[in-house]
Amino acid sequence: MAFTTRPELRGTFGAVSSTHWLSAAVGMSILEKGHTAFDAAVAAGFVLQVVEPHLNGPGGEVPIIVSPAGADKPVVISGQGPVPAKATIEHYRGLGLDLIPGTGMLAACVPGAFGAWLTLLRDYGTAELEDVLAPAIGYAENGHPLVPRIANTIAAMRPLFETHWPTSAATYLPGGKAPETGKLFRNRELAALYTELLKQANKASTREARIQAALDFWYRGPVAEKIAAFCENEDVWDVSGRHHRGLITADDMANFTPKIEAPVSTTYGDYEVFKCGPWSQGPVLLQMLNILKGTDIASVDPMGPDFVHLVVEAAKLAMADRESWYGDGGDVPMATLLSDAYADTRRALIGDEASLEVRPGRPDGRNPPMPPHRKVGTIAQPGLGGGEPTVAKEQKLPNDAAGEPTLTREGAQRGDTVQVSTVDRWGNMVSATPSGGWLQSNPVIPGLGFCLTTRAQMFWLEEGLNSSLKPSVRPRTTLTPSTVFRDGKPYMAFGTPGGDQQDQWQLIMFLRHVHAGMNLQEAIDAPSFHTDHLPSSFWPREISLGAVTIEGRYGEQTRAELARRGHKLTIGDDWSEGRLSAVAREMDGASLLLKAGANPRGVQGYAVAR
Repeated sequence: MAFTTRPELRGTFGAVSSTHWLSAAVGMSILEKGHTAFDAAVAAGFVLQVVEPHLNGPGGEVPIIVSPAGADKPVVISGQGPVPAKATIEHYRGLGLDLIPGTGMLAACVPGAFGAWLTLLRDYGTAELEDVLAPAIGYAENGHPLVPRIANTIAAMRPLFETHWPTSAATYLPGGKAPETGKLFRNRELAALYTELLKQANKASTREARIQAALDFWYRGPVAEKIAAFCENEDVWDVSGRHHRGLITADDMANFTPKIEAPVSTTYGDYEVFKCGPWSQGPVLLQMLNILKGTDIASVDPMGPDFVHLVVEAAKLAMADRESWYGDGGDVPMATLLSDAYADTRRALIGDEASLEVRPGRPDGRNPPMPPHRKVGTIAQPGLGGGEPTVAKEQKLPNDAAGEPTLTREGAQRGDTVQVSTVDRWGNMVSATPSGGWLQSNPVIPGLGFCLTTRAQMFWLEEGLNSSLKPSVRPRTTLTPSTVFRDGKPYMAFGTPGGDQQDQWQLIMFLRHVHAGMNLQEAIDAPSFHTDHLPSSFWPREISLGAVTIEGRYGEQTRAELARRGHKLTIGDDWSEGRLSAVAREMDGASLLLKAGANPRGVQGYAVAR
């Protein structure tokens, strides 16, 4: 058995894995009350908004893959809100912009997370809204102990809060001081909002009516009114170095309903892997699996250079297709992109040496549109702010935890994402990847206690791309939970934060689990890597050709061989790549056996199972 930081948890009652221990514990408490994996995921998700405000918030988004026990396939609930109806390329170009800023109101989408969580609760759960909101309200009202990353993030953002975003200073700098690690932090404004929401919702006579009343409160009532008024009236500083107002209106809020969709999938041996559609980057994982089917990936050393090389080269090809073909508002040739014949043509491009080209394919003979390629370091940044992902560390904050985002080379403080995966004794499963609305993205809206997402930065302001900005469509998000069926039955739910790296890290874990026989925890703990040979989904949308970051635990022989093949290596910290959370279920005779693993990187993620 390989070294693990903790055991793979096994039980028969239920399991919850998350990026924060409080979220996992709350999810299990919901299961203990007799509710389902669906209810547990909702409660855990609301807690994550409170206890990881630097990584997600109520004004963010969440894609959710729902697998009811006995279902032939899962269902996707899209909690990715669209851009406003007024959001056009002409509007942004008229402001002198060629990129949507990574912070501020111009990047704001309709907040979809609340609608998605309540849709999951209403359509699949059994708990009352009050049951799943109570833990989040408790932590917001009474406080939760700050992990080092949050305290450091707030301290780094202090100059921006005090200079440009005073409403954020009022929330995150209580008494004019940055909060301390390990001390209790409260967001009483958010607690009051949820308390009032429950007060109004509980006037309805049935469970479904109470959930609907809460949705109306959010999207057609006081929350929508405050968001629309803030967008209309507040000039907010962003990374363009200027002040802009938002575009979200009350009509944008009222017209939002989470989309219920079929997933896309591919078969891989005895497994069928399900992802969200091409409004996300989810199909990238499926394309990589299809490419790797025809290689010797199953037999190579999962810690060796051949494994790293094959995965990186497959990722380059799939990500090139993502940039040319994915998007909510375009004609995406999804069937062809996921076909075996197309994978054969892509696989043939993988050689012994690292490719330094960006090579999108020609599905159905179509010429690939190409977004701009901006090399790293070519775009100046005026100050604090920035996009999302877990990025390579270049400046460390004091007491920084391994595996967490840090200041970028420009001094930009980036947010990230969270994850929750749940399974119950009946076999129901959920994988959800909440993000957006982190405290670094936008100023706190008075009376709400949270800020808006900046997911619109993923649109291009060039015409003719499937991910070109269009009114009222969803940005092509990086958020990408995963669900796997084995032999036609739900088997595993997993995911990770990490922006453009999410599907790369999930692929690596899945391959090691399937081919190397690693259990969930072993596969999560094993050294990992990623490539940045792709246009970043986040402002300033840069690309780093040939770049590969690997954890320092890789041996010198592997590093030397990868460098010999032309990969431009960065050696990261020993525990810096990925923040995976996973649960699984399988039959042990006539009994259902449940399993869970959680990420040790950052000393924060935890799984609970019994």
